[in-house]
Amino acid sequence: MLYAPELHEPLTDRAWDEAWARDAIARVVADAVHAYDPESLWPANESDAEDLPLPLTDLYCGASGVVWALEELGAPLDLRAAAARALAAFRELPDAIVSLPLPEQRNSSLLAGETGVAFVAWRAGSDDALAERLLELVRANVGNEANELLWGVPGTLLVARTMLARTGDERWRDAVAESEADLARARDDDGLWTQHLYGHVTRYLGPAHGFVANAFALGTTDDDARVLREHALHEGEYVNWPPLPGHEKMRLQWCHGAPGILATAASYLDEDLVLGGARLIWDAGPLETQEKGPGLCHGTAGNGYGLLKVFERTQDELWLERARAFAVHALEQAEALPPRYSLFTGGVGAALFATDCLEGAGRFPFIERL
Repeated sequence: MLYAPELHEPLTDRAWDEAWARDAIARVVADAVHAYDPESLWPANESDAEDLPLPLTDLYCGASGVVWALEELGAPLDLRAAAARALAAFRELPDAIVSLPLPEQRNSSLLAGETGVAFVAWRAGSDDALAERLLELVRANVGNEANELLWGVPGTLLVARTMLARTGDERWRDAVAESEADLARARDDDGLWTQHLYGHVTRYLGPAHGFVANAFALGTTDDDARVLREHALHEGEYVNWPPLPGHEKMRLQWCHGAPGILATAASYLDEDLVLGGARLIWDAGPLETQEKGPGLCHGTAGNGYGLLKVFERTQDELWLERARAFAVHALEQAEALPPRYSLFTGGVGAALFATDCLEGAGRFPFIERL
C-alpha cells in the first residue's frame, strides 16, 4: 500500500471561510506572543525536547523558528530581542543530541545548529558581526558528508545565496560557488546523493534529508524529473515515493513521501506524477491529530503545501480549494492540542500555511523563503 491509513483521519466538516481563517491565525499568533518569556523564550513540547537541553533555540523546533514565523506573520513582539536571546542561549547550552553521531560540522546546521539561529538574529538586526559569523559557519560546512538539508551543505547554501542577495557582499558570491561545487561533487552518478548521518548510510528522496531539497538548493535540471519518475510508485491513479529507493515503509508527509516531493518539485515533475501524488494526499485525508498534528514536517500543513503547489502548477481551482480545506483542518488541530511552539511541528507552521492559502500561493518555509 502507498501509505499508512492509520496515520490519517477524516477531514473536518468546517468549510473554508476567510474571516474564520484570519481569526484562527490571529489566535495562534496571540497565543505565541502571550507564551513568550524574555529569558526562557517558549515552553518546549515534550516530544520536541526529549533529552535536549533547554530552552530549545533552533530553527526546526526551537525559539528561532518561532521568531522567524512570527516575523512572517506580523506579530506584535520585540523579535530582535527574542532572536538575540535565542542566539545567546544557543551558545550557552551544551552540545545537542549527544546520543547520536553527528557530522563534525554540526554547528553549521541550518535547522538544528548555529547557522539557522544566527541567520534569524541577523535578519532581525542586520548585525555585521553576525554576518561574519554566518560566513564562517557556511564555509566550515563545506565537505559535510550529511548531504541533506537539516545538517549539510544544501541548508548552508540556501543561507549563502540569501545573504548574497541581501548584502551584495562579493564574499558571499564566493561562498555560494564553493558550496555549489561541493554539493555537485557529492552527487552520485544516478542523480541521487548518499547521506552519511546518525551512523547510517542512506539515500533519501524527500526534502528533509535528501534528493529534492538538494536539487532545489543546487538548481534543478531536466534530469531531476527523470530521477523522480524512476523512483515513483504507482497504485491505480495514485502515486507516492518511498523514503529511500526500495524502502517498504511508506509515508505520506512532507519529510517522506508525495507531499514533500510535490511541495519542492511540482514545478518540474511530469504532470501525471503531480496529479497522482495530489490525488493520494487528498484521498488519504489529513494526518491524524494526536501523533502527527498540524505541523509542517510530518503534519497536516506540510501535506497541504503539496496541494497548494499543485494549484500553482495547474491553476486548477480544485486544488486551491483542497489546500484550503487542509488549512482549516490544520488550524483546528492546532487549537485542539496543547500549544506547541515550533516552526516545523507546531501551530505557527500551520498558521503560515493558512496565510499562504489566503493568498493562493505558497513558498515553503526555509526551502523557498529565508
